Amino acid sequence: MTPDGVVYVVDDDESVRRSLVRLLRSVGLEAVAFPSASAFLEREVADRPSCLILDLRLRGPSGLDLQAELGGKQQSIPIIFITGHGTVPASVRAMKGGALDFLEKPFDDGELLESVQRALARSRDAHTEHAERDAIQHRLETLTPRERQVMGLVVRGMLNKQIAADLGAAEKTIKIHRGRVMKKMQADSVANLVRMAQRLGLEEPRV
Repeated sequence: MTPDGVVYVVDDDESVRRSLVRLLRSVGLEAVAFPSASAFLEREVADRPSCLILDLRLRGPSGLDLQAELGGKQQSIPIIFITGHGTVPASVRAMKGGALDFLEKPFDDGELLESVQRALARSRDAHTEHAERDAIQHRLETLTPRERQVMGLVVRGMLNKQIAADLGAAEKTIKIHRGRVMKKMQADSVANLVRMAQRLGLEEPRV
């Protein structure tokens, strides 16, 4: 295991926090512990792969409350629930809410570490996806308004002459714009350009 991510631990039992932090650090992982959901939410967010080992029952807001608060952020901070009071409804709610795993105490250290590695792998993938999407968005922002129009029509499958007719421009001019779009977007094919548009959630870009 490599220290390429951080594991957050939220449990109101100090002995459990210490034990988990010691286990995680013993395999080279960085671990940061919190006694409550509120304390975790007040933390400084690390822009790096991470995951959350979260006790189901906490004083104050529960683990499920914290999960609800995180919402879609669970893709980049996957949650592994741990509990000594597990119930089927609670586990179902946790998993439906997006949790990666649900472990009942006492759990096997190896099982927990395997879950942590899966969570960090998911987080790394999410960070990579986010970085790639940001890079594509940055390229899009370098296009002129006219180039954005041309790109929008290109990814909809229109030919140069069709785009020219649609925009009331010469086909030769559209060819030049199209070439600039491909260069600025670093796209080596129309299919590649379409995939970029899809990554930005532009199914039919009218940019």
